[in-house]
Amino acid sequence: MQLFLDTTDTAVLRDLVSTGLVDGVTTNPTLIAKSGRPMLEVIAEICALTEGPVSAEVAAVDAKTMVAEGTKLAAVAPNVVVKVPLTREGLVATGEFARQGIQTNVTLCFSAAQALMAAKAGATFVSPFIGRLDDHGADGMELIHEIRAIYDNYGFDTEILAASVRNPAHVTAAALAGADCATIPPSVFLDLFKHPLTDKGLEQFLSDWAKTGQSIL
Repeated sequence: MQLFLDTTDTAVLRDLVSTGLVDGVTTNPTLIAKSGRPMLEVIAEICALTEGPVSAEVAAVDAKTMVAEGTKLAAVAPNVVVKVPLTREGLVATGEFARQGIQTNVTLCFSAAQALMAAKAGATFVSPFIGRLDDHGADGMELIHEIRAIYDNYGFDTEILAASVRNPAHVTAAALAGADCATIPPSVFLDLFKHPLTDKGLEQFLSDWAKTGQSIL
C-alpha cells in the first residue's frame, strides 16, 4: 500500500521523505491556510521534494472554474494531482480532466455510491474519509471494503485512497480492506515504526552487546 503524507509542512516532509517510505503527498485548503504561504509556492516546493503524486485542491464549486483552477495547478509540476470535491460539479470537472490527461483525486467521499460515480467519471484516486465516518457512528472501514468490491467487480482503475486516518490501526485495517493507498498525518506515519516490545528488545540487545566489550567497526 502506498503511504502519502497529509501535510504542507515542507521541513517535516523533507525529513520524512528521507526514509524512502513516502510515496506522495496530499494537501487541502485548511492545510494551505495553516501554512500561511501562497498556495502555488507551497505546491511547487512539495513537488520538488517528492516524485510521487501531490494532491492540490481547487477552491471553486462550479465545474467550469474548477477546470480553470485545476489546469493552473496541474501546470505547476508534472506530479500534481488535481483534487476536487465529490459533488455533481466536481465529477463533471473530473471527466474533463480525464479527457485532458490530468490526474484527479476526488475527495470527501462518504458512500460507496459516491465512489462508483467517481470511478465512472474517470477519477485517478477517490478519497473515502474513514475517520469522519467513525466520528458519526458509521463504520468507515466497511466503506473501504464496499468500494474495493465494487471496483473489483467492474475493473475500475480508480485507486482507493483512505483518508481521515487517525492512527496506525486505521492504516493496518485499510491495508487489509484493500485500499491502494492511505494519506496520513506525519504523527501517524512516525507511529507506524513504533512498538513497545521493539524498544524493549533493542534495549536488551544493546545492553548485552555492551557487556561483550566488542566493536563491529
